[in-house]
Amino acid sequence: MDKPLDVAVLVGSLRKEAYSRRTAQALAALAPAEMQLTIVEIGQLPFFNQDDEQTPPQAWVQFRDRIKRANGVLFVTPEYNRSVPAVLKNAIDVGSRPYGQSAWSGKPGAVVSVSPGGIGGFGANHHLRQSMVFLDMAAMQQPEAYLGGVGKWFDDSGKLIDESARSVLGKFIAAYAAWVARFAHAGKA
Repeated sequence: MDKPLDVAVLVGSLRKEAYSRRTAQALAALAPAEMQLTIVEIGQLPFFNQDDEQTPPQAWVQFRDRIKRANGVLFVTPEYNRSVPAVLKNAIDVGSRPYGQSAWSGKPGAVVSVSPGGIGGFGANHHLRQSMVFLDMAAMQQPEAYLGGVGKWFDDSGKLIDESARSVLGKFIAAYAAWVARFAHAGKA
């Protein structure tokens, strides 16, 4: 078997038991064998400051290198104030610089937004999609994933227990695996 496709997963919440982290872990468990999802931690990244571009912090360099090595990037995020959390926006900014050397360019990506409420993080999802266009990422258009009611999906240990959610997540991750494979086989990821 060939080496599995490497997908970097960015979780937009720093909370240990966040629904977005639990959803990312469920997606990793449901991923087809030809794809491996790995959560890339973003909470340790110093805030982007253009003054530091000449001598970037080591955390920035390591993060950029990790994203560049990935075959694809999956964003799993809650919505804060109808947008993405600051920690995720910071990671996007860090990876996009220095100008002309973006780690995101050409990467096949997708967005999963989650919420215990009914809207499912629609605002965050679309803000991320807008950023992906500027970053020259290939955003998977369908299926879209605005996932509401996620508070009922997991047991106390974080295990996915909702079968309808398992079906939705399974279909999404299968479509995303095919999306990433298209780019990998074309030599673009």
